[in-house]
Amino acid sequence: MHLRLVPLALALLATPVFAQDQDPASIEAPDAEETSAAKVPLAEIRRYVAVYNAVKEAYVEPVDDKTLMQSAIRGLLFDLDPHSVYMEHDAAEEFDEASRGSYGGVGVELQRQADGTLRVIAPIDDTPAARAGIKAGDIITAIDGKPFKPDEGDTSGPLRGEPGSKVTLTLVRDDKPKAFDVTLTRETIRIVSVKSRMLEPGYGYLRIASFQADTAADFDRQLDKLREQAGGKLRGLVIDLRSNPGGLLTSAVQIADSLLEKGKIVSTRGRVPISDAEFSATPGDRSGAAPVVVLVDAGSASASEVLAGALHDNQRARIVGSRTFGKGSVQTVLPLDNGDSVKLTTARYFTPSGKSIQALGIVPDVELHPGKDAQNGGKPDYTEASLRGHLRGDEDDAPGTNAGEVLEGDGPITAALNELKKPPVAAKPAPPKG
Repeated sequence: MHLRLVPLALALLATPVFAQDQDPASIEAPDAEETSAAKVPLAEIRRYVAVYNAVKEAYVEPVDDKTLMQSAIRGLLFDLDPHSVYMEHDAAEEFDEASRGSYGGVGVELQRQADGTLRVIAPIDDTPAARAGIKAGDIITAIDGKPFKPDEGDTSGPLRGEPGSKVTLTLVRDDKPKAFDVTLTRETIRIVSVKSRMLEPGYGYLRIASFQADTAADFDRQLDKLREQAGGKLRGLVIDLRSNPGGLLTSAVQIADSLLEKGKIVSTRGRVPISDAEFSATPGDRSGAAPVVVLVDAGSASASEVLAGALHDNQRARIVGSRTFGKGSVQTVLPLDNGDSVKLTTARYFTPSGKSIQALGIVPDVELHPGKDAQNGGKPDYTEASLRGHLRGDEDDAPGTNAGEVLEGDGPITAALNELKKPPVAAKPAPPKG
């Protein structure tokens, strides 16, 4: 999930990075082992300058200053965690467009790998990528025949472009013996983040594909429409978050608030005080207290996990499906003076019960598996826990061991509906006093 917090950006960027404007007396001595936030480790700066000069003077081919500095900046972020990245001006604008739900491209959520390749977290519903059969877990090794380099930073830029233009992706897939190419035609991706329909009289279905700026408002409109179609009272509601890669935290919080009368929704904790926040529900359940089942799978990540965790911990919904991705961190976009931005991991989030799902995911109450006829379903070989340099979680297991399964088609929806129809489990009576 991503937050755009300008006050946080200003607070962080106020911290000195280089010593050029500092009083020399305030600069820490080279042999000191610890530094405060206001001091620069001069010995490390000298080491960097020595390497910089060595490359400038002795590398087999000339390298200009800007290229070297860009590489150094990308390297500064590369080893932090998989979600922190430097975005040049164009990439930062594209990121903004994506969060608003409209951009030119192919419609796929990606994760940069250590070797520079891109792993597909999830294709977005009804986009060129989804229609071409690209699926969660695919590895993009080249774009238009050009392979990636490990230190390229944001490598997804070439996927964006003018609607109508073509782009060829070279993909590696577990069940394919060798890499193969897929050519896509870019479109204006206008993400319809919420869709709805009636499954049966009284039983509504809401599909949330991603969390953009207007997703919560769309959710409320679609929910109101379902209630109207049900004659004013829903007998049950299925919320489908399968292969929803996340998005804006605020949208997930607002949707949870629409379904909760009270209780905590999520809290975030980071090193900077402004990163610490707690969100709670306000009175009013827009569904009319309809029973809720949330459908998830291995592609449900970030804000999807926030929503599922909030409804589950408040005993507002049962979770059906497969273990989720396990991305329990918050990224803040920090704008820079030159128009570039830094997308930096600034906090972990915690469900209402105080649990971090970082590198663990949400375990469903009712576990589902792909049907035998599922073409793209199955167990991916990756989770947040398997990503290089991921933040450690409270219950961080070995890479891959927490992987859920990708659940496709209408079978899981039918299973969720059947779960809705089950009578509620009666609470056990309290033991007699005395």
